[in-house]
Amino acid sequence: MGAAHPGARGAADSGARGAAAQAGVGLAAGLIAGLFGVGGGILIVPGLWWAARMEQRRAHGTSLAAMVPLTVAGVATYVVGGHVDWPAAAALAAGALVGAWTGAGLLARVRPRTLTIAFVAALLLSAARMLLGGAEPRADAVTPLGVAVLAAVGLLSGVLAGLLGIGGGVIMVPVMTIAFGLPPVVAKGTSLAVIVPTALVGTWRNVRARNVDLRAAVVVGLGGSASAAVGGVLSARLPDALANALFGLLLLAISARMLRTLRAPAST
Repeated sequence: MGAAHPGARGAADSGARGAAAQAGVGLAAGLIAGLFGVGGGILIVPGLWWAARMEQRRAHGTSLAAMVPLTVAGVATYVVGGHVDWPAAAALAAGALVGAWTGAGLLARVRPRTLTIAFVAALLLSAARMLLGGAEPRADAVTPLGVAVLAAVGLLSGVLAGLLGIGGGVIMVPVMTIAFGLPPVVAKGTSLAVIVPTALVGTWRNVRARNVDLRAAVVVGLGGSASAAVGGVLSARLPDALANALFGLLLLAISARMLRTLRAPAST
């Protein structure tokens, strides 16, 4: 047999490096997802954009698809520990499913520069919540008004999920801990439980709009599944103040890096 063509070898090497970068992004995102009850998109989107050199709009859509296996693995550890508030999850999901469908439809229409600004705003909101802290846990019952509020929060988080490729936990976890006083570990588990169906709905529409690299999504999602389970176990043991401070600083660093890209000429 003859030697492989140099161009073919180069393409194979490039493909292997891309898959390795995607798997690395998945491992990091999975740990973050399990620890903090977010979908992991806060790392997946910039990771696919920078490390895997993926076009921005496709990176957002691929991120949401990768969350499906990743968050299933993460939420399983919370379910086993009894750390999911199912009535709150149902109320959030009622709004999030509608929001995810709406947000995914907007993805094809929003300019990349606008996506970057909105994504950074979501990161900074989450960083502020992590660094400033929230209310002390208390056992408030979910009232009819509370259900309506949770559904509205779910709608907003679903739009963020479909549009920006993040799970929406950056909105849901703060609301559950600060407004409803749920223990942080329960808020995180409940958030992940909502993200699973939200990611499925948003991904379905993104696939139809061809805004998803399914192969990359599988690599990222499977790469993050094991680390998401580990993160879920660690979440119940890590002091909230330390975990929140570390995560907040990470979000600030990512935000600063992404803001630097806004200096470049805007693209359509």
